[in-house]
Amino acid sequence: MDTATARSAMVEQPEVRPIRVVIAEDSYLIREVLTTALRGSDAVELVAICCNGKELRTAIENWHPDVVMTDIRMPPSRTDEGIRVAADLRETAPETGVVVLSQYAEPSYALALLEKGTGGRAYLLKERISNKEELIGAIRAVAQGGSVIDPMIVDVLIDARSRAANSRLSQLTPRERELLAEIATGKSNSAIAESLFLTKRAVEKHINSIFSKLDLPETEDVSRRVKATLIFLSEEENDVPF
Repeated sequence: MDTATARSAMVEQPEVRPIRVVIAEDSYLIREVLTTALRGSDAVELVAICCNGKELRTAIENWHPDVVMTDIRMPPSRTDEGIRVAADLRETAPETGVVVLSQYAEPSYALALLEKGTGGRAYLLKERISNKEELIGAIRAVAQGGSVIDPMIVDVLIDARSRAANSRLSQLTPRERELLAEIATGKSNSAIAESLFLTKRAVEKHINSIFSKLDLPETEDVSRRVKATLIFLSEEENDVPF
């Protein structure tokens, strides 16, 4: 290739623009760490820095970023603000990638983030933000429609699924589980029948099936109801839906 041809090829190469990113984090310290890391990368253009959900939604509307990097719990709700923003973006701007940052390995939030697909979504623990390459890698991945899940989250999800598979409650049908939840509130058979629009006989049949599957031998009915309730409450507390 002669010099003129080489120069022509160089001119024809499209310029790769930085990935436009909005960050949202209510912790000043973490916000500063993220800002320093992203501003030090040629691959990223930091277009807005937010400290609550309201500011984040406004920034998304004004800047139309390629990627949103957000905490889960932020004002005003301080519950799952980041997850709800990510869910809304599936509808309003499906091409926008989202990197969710969490202080803890919370499988329920990871599942909520990924319930409508893993494409363009990342879930990272905040301890990863000190690794600039990993942070930029996650941004690149979701900008291209890929996904990144923190290995610790994967381990927690696998463990939760294993517990669910070994749970005695997994043997129950959805209807039986629904009925067991009613038992746990202390309702009588008649009250359960009225609540679930069943006959009293149908309720009794379901209850006998529940006792059998939970391996609760015949004894005083009240005792079995109490034991079934304890099993339900202890396993439901740690239950993770899949």
